[in-house]
Amino acid sequence: MSARVVKVPDIGEGIAEVELVAWYVKPGDAVEADQVVADVMTDKATVEVPSPVAGRVLALGGQAGEKLAVGSELIRIETEGGLEAAPAKPADAEPVAAPSVSPAGARPLASPAVRRHARELGVALEGVRGSGPDGRILHEDLLRHASPRVAKPSAGDARHAERHGEQAVPVIGLRRQIAERMQDAARRIPHFTYVEEVDVTELEALRLRLNEERGAERGRLTVLPFLMRAIVLAAPSFPQMNARFDDGKGVVTRHAAVHIGIATQTPDGLMVPVVRHAEARDLWSTAAEIARLASATRARKATRDELSGSTITITSLGPLGGIVTTPVINAPEVAIVGVNRIVERPAIRSGAIVPRKLMNLSSSFDHRVVDGQDAAQFVQALRGYLECPAMLFVD
Repeated sequence: MSARVVKVPDIGEGIAEVELVAWYVKPGDAVEADQVVADVMTDKATVEVPSPVAGRVLALGGQAGEKLAVGSELIRIETEGGLEAAPAKPADAEPVAAPSVSPAGARPLASPAVRRHARELGVALEGVRGSGPDGRILHEDLLRHASPRVAKPSAGDARHAERHGEQAVPVIGLRRQIAERMQDAARRIPHFTYVEEVDVTELEALRLRLNEERGAERGRLTVLPFLMRAIVLAAPSFPQMNARFDDGKGVVTRHAAVHIGIATQTPDGLMVPVVRHAEARDLWSTAAEIARLASATRARKATRDELSGSTITITSLGPLGGIVTTPVINAPEVAIVGVNRIVERPAIRSGAIVPRKLMNLSSSFDHRVVDGQDAAQFVQALRGYLECPAMLFVD
């Protein structure tokens, strides 16, 4: 018997440390070769680390939430024969697929997102019946399993039953990175938010017609590609908005290229994939890239390059967008454009009350480098393009 030391993998691109997000084994457990033993994360990319050998777990190199240096000991495994200590096989920036079979006593089949959800709910996957392919456990299986089973109350008190219990949820992994970035942005950046109402009646009529006539062939359009086109057209007149501020060096870099971040909600938290060179895309190319990036991000397959390098960001809650929001700037950018929901309301046009489709833009700016008047003029430029969508196609 000998001990095999599996080291923290070098994920590449100069990363010096990773955060240990989750363990899937404990000391004393038997492991198979290529079985995933841990999740580690850096810069929003989560990587599953497999065991290079079969054996028994002797020791773990840290606890979930700790940061470990690349090359340090991750896990120690007792093996048969004379294998010498060696690092784990390097992992790339995309998740490693989970095992496709689940023999008796083996690790239950579930995606990393489901495993994370199970930890948040305090549910042991071994006791959950999976309804997915080959018994894979899905989010709905967790929720069904976690639903409280309480005795049926006597008549008349069902609506007034007391609730007890509490749940401590560790803020680790992506959730901790989000918390740290939001806290840092709010602490360092003097935000101010400017809200404007936009009449998108004509824009919606155009969008619906394009979807009816070309949707089947070229894909369906949402409001976002039109807004992104408006930002592209406005950027040359307002270069201070399409910029990144290095406050350590005191330098604002204004970009000719328009790389638009799209705030995207995922099961793991908020992430911002980037549509690069939006200025070189038409509406359908933009829509297709938004869909591709959103899908990759939610599946935890987006690369580091796809999650970095934005010069301005759009955030939208879709139909949940509310009336007004106060978005937090995606540092080191200096502007973020927030999209609120579209509602049909009565409006006065030429002295008559008519129904119009209205939407608010709630946009935040870094007051250190963006003046209020410039921000207002920028949003008014966006409004002009959106209220007269023909201007989006005029050079």
